[in-house]
Amino acid sequence: MRGMTLEEMKNVDIRTVDPAELVDIRDVKVSPEQSREARIMDFVAQVKNPYCFKVGKVAVKVSYADSGPTLDDRLESLMARA
Repeated sequence: MRGMTLEEMKNVDIRTVDPAELVDIRDVKVSPEQSREARIMDFVAQVKNPYCFKVGKVAVKVSYADSGPTLDDRLESLMARA
């Protein structure tokens, strides 16, 4: 998944992904002492694809409605709680 654009990451078909390539989100650690922008960058760098990851043995595909909050909005909200 390296070198993919956000749009390509968004369009990944979870059914075709090798689960061994997915990052377990429980292993992602972001320091709350960093700036919001740094926390977001750190999260994305660790998870590799913010749309596709796993929780334990369960593969997860995240999608958002066109009319709702953006991925940036969700990541900012997530990092604000860290």
